[in-house]
Amino acid sequence: MLSASVLALASLATACGDQHFYSPNAHPEKREYPQFPLTPPYRPLVWGDFNVIHTTDTHGWLLGHQKSSWPEPNYSGDLGDFASFVTHMKQIAVEKNVDLLLVDSGDVHDGTGLSDGYPPGGVDAHESNKFLERLPYDLMAIGNHELYVYADTYDMYTNFVPQLNGRYLSSNVNITVFSSDGGSCLTGCRIDLLLTDRFVKFTTAKGRRVTSVGVLYDFTGNSVNTTVQFVADMVKESWFAEAIEEEPDVFILVGHMPVSYDNWPAVFDAIRAVHPLTPILIFGGHTHIRDCQQYDGRSMALESGRYMETIGANLSAAEGNSNNISFTRRYLDQNRVTYQYHTLTSNATFDTSYGRSITVGLEDLAEQFNLSYLYGYAPQDYTLSRNPYPSNGSVLSLFVDDAAQTALAINNSRSGIPNILITNSGELRFDILKGEFTKNDQLTALPFTDSFLYIPNITLSIATQVLPALNGAGTSNKKKRAALETEMWRRGYVDARYNTWLAEMARRAGPGSTAEMAGNLTLGYVTTDSCPGAGDDTLHTAVPYYSSPDYIGSTIPNVTDDTPVDLVFINFIVSDVIEVLNTLQSAKNYTDSDASLYSPVLANQVLGLYAQVEWN
Repeated sequence: MLSASVLALASLATACGDQHFYSPNAHPEKREYPQFPLTPPYRPLVWGDFNVIHTTDTHGWLLGHQKSSWPEPNYSGDLGDFASFVTHMKQIAVEKNVDLLLVDSGDVHDGTGLSDGYPPGGVDAHESNKFLERLPYDLMAIGNHELYVYADTYDMYTNFVPQLNGRYLSSNVNITVFSSDGGSCLTGCRIDLLLTDRFVKFTTAKGRRVTSVGVLYDFTGNSVNTTVQFVADMVKESWFAEAIEEEPDVFILVGHMPVSYDNWPAVFDAIRAVHPLTPILIFGGHTHIRDCQQYDGRSMALESGRYMETIGANLSAAEGNSNNISFTRRYLDQNRVTYQYHTLTSNATFDTSYGRSITVGLEDLAEQFNLSYLYGYAPQDYTLSRNPYPSNGSVLSLFVDDAAQTALAINNSRSGIPNILITNSGELRFDILKGEFTKNDQLTALPFTDSFLYIPNITLSIATQVLPALNGAGTSNKKKRAALETEMWRRGYVDARYNTWLAEMARRAGPGSTAEMAGNLTLGYVTTDSCPGAGDDTLHTAVPYYSSPDYIGSTIPNVTDDTPVDLVFINFIVSDVIEVLNTLQSAKNYTDSDASLYSPVLANQVLGLYAQVEWN
């Protein structure tokens, strides 16, 4: 018999007692001086015989969320707090005589200064990953953000993966590694060449036999010298059949793939064809949402948010009628109040020397990277979706109309030529919040080192049609729009899925749902998923949501329609812009070679340069 529970930790938060507080930018020794009240969980966890704690899409947020604008305090725990939480939970599991595993579904790159603020010559997340290595992960899987830059992939292959001792899985991802004599060898994304790079089998502390694979969704935006095999092809491989041939006590499938509307059913069905009753636990990621599915009565699939906001927990209870298993799942806010509540500790007894050493190490890394370097002071909150676009409160408007225009004009001989600037809205990754705007805030809002390209001498009448065409205006463009969305998804664009989830959450909450109108509840996630019962660990009122298009553009310059302008755009969308431009006019067939570098300023430098000019 298997009883299981799953913890999906998204923004860690725990504590017990009458008062629950959060102190922004607090060092461990200062946490006895709290400033902001946090809401504790409203019920204990339900432990099963087999329990799993799940993280995914951490993206470098290892010091947690440090701003005071809500809902940020809900997610104010750091990796050291999480490490202490896991330590306490492991001890509770020993006392209860049950299994407790820790798993992660990928994307540890691209997100904050800890991963992206490395000095020249460094590699993204090389230093921050050393702290993830210190967590007792039983399984980890590769994410798409590990594959955009070959140097990042190679660093994972040579430095991070060996630390997991066969538990880092990349079942459908390969890397080409060049030997010193000029030859090359093709292997899995693992330093050893055994099939453990595809799957692993192990026995838990309580003697349960586990078989695991680690799957990446059908990603096509990977760098040269890496390959991603589509999931439908992977399950036809002989190694996969051999991996699942022997029946374990439970299959644990980890992977950077959404549990809804993607290809987990292909993996699930392949296993079910051989083992119709074996329990299957699936831990997905990528869309940044809290989500849960049950593909049958003896399985559960969990997705646990993003950015160290949510910790996921899966717990299976007991076998019920018709051989079904009763699972429970919980989405934990990632903070000390949450952690202390569930471990029955206090602020005085929660910290472990192990956890504190991780926190101090991360703070030292932030100092080494000079992440507190101050560019200026943001006068207000600028948000991705809590304010309308366009508006004065939209970070998208701030970027495309003000910040980019200011930064790209610096030492630019073309600054006097009228232009229209276009980027995908997904280029911006996070809000800019009122107060200090530091190097870390710059990289958190926009971590990508993308370049700005331009095509000169596009008449204004044509240039103004590019943005609407990219956003699929008109019914005649529906097929092209669908094809473009599929292509963007495969290249890693998740905003559409995440925003749809936020919009539905806000719609269910109804108009006028604000923290002030919801009694003592603070803003946060209010989850509805497809699994029985309530998943959220802490009660909140839903954050407001306003939609924005997939592509955004600057204000149209005040010139005549026949005036030639510079069409400026981020290099990530160059193929999209070229394709649209060729559909709007026939005078010239444009190719990628017609796009030139507009400015040496990179995307992740724009906001800092703007802040120095306007907010300093």
